[in-house]
Amino acid sequence: MPKIDLHTHSHFSDGTSSPQEVAADAARAKVKLFALTDHDTTDGVIQAQAVCLERGIRFTAGVEISTREHDQLHFTGYNIDLQNQEFQNFLARNRQLRRQRICQIIANLQKAGVDLTEEDVFSRAPHTVSRAHVADALKTKHIVISRQEGFRKYLLPGCPGYVPSAGVSALEAISHIKRAGGIAVIAHPGISSSVWNFPAWVEAGLEGIEVFYPAHTLRLKQELLSIARRYGLFCTGGSDYHGPSSGRILRPGINLPDTHYDRLISRLFPH
Repeated sequence: MPKIDLHTHSHFSDGTSSPQEVAADAARAKVKLFALTDHDTTDGVIQAQAVCLERGIRFTAGVEISTREHDQLHFTGYNIDLQNQEFQNFLARNRQLRRQRICQIIANLQKAGVDLTEEDVFSRAPHTVSRAHVADALKTKHIVISRQEGFRKYLLPGCPGYVPSAGVSALEAISHIKRAGGIAVIAHPGISSSVWNFPAWVEAGLEGIEVFYPAHTLRLKQELLSIARRYGLFCTGGSDYHGPSSGRILRPGINLPDTHYDRLISRLFPH
């Protein structure tokens, strides 16, 4: 089966590597189709694309957009027109909403007696800030031992620092991707199943579903494949790679069955 990765992150959002390093890691893993999908920014896309061109890897310009309906209800967009100013303005607004959320998280943690400042967090996030940067700051200050423990102790629902996502709605995310000439796909749907609304999303322009994802069980994949058939969605795959020191999956790339790969290539590269 071909190996692809349409879900990766660099240090332009919550990854730990440069876009070039992420693309090079994908090349070493023998990935044939690649996208950098940083949260609410496309600033690293061109750098990743250059590596893919050098290595002979098919490339599509990507992004990942969060929503306010669920912390993990995200949509990836592909074939994005990077010069679309309306879309870039939209991403800039999302990044500002993220900053406001993180400021509130830090304030909540301070009220709970946690020794953390805005400088501790924002100094490590010059582009898109996220809860991962809060967790990393907690780790640097030896309050937790890992990014994962930072989330578990302080940043998930019910924890002292938790603040709900302040993103856009799912329909708005899909609409903005489409207006930028992009193709909208739901990312890691298994961890947002409580808010699935495929009829509305498909009507809004959803075209794909990330079926092949490391945390998806065989039973979940079968359910998602059934949903894809019902609504005529194509299937994608991604590792959600965040870099070697993120505490997550250590290598990019995920196998995609040939039939899904061929349909995906036809949609991404129609000419």
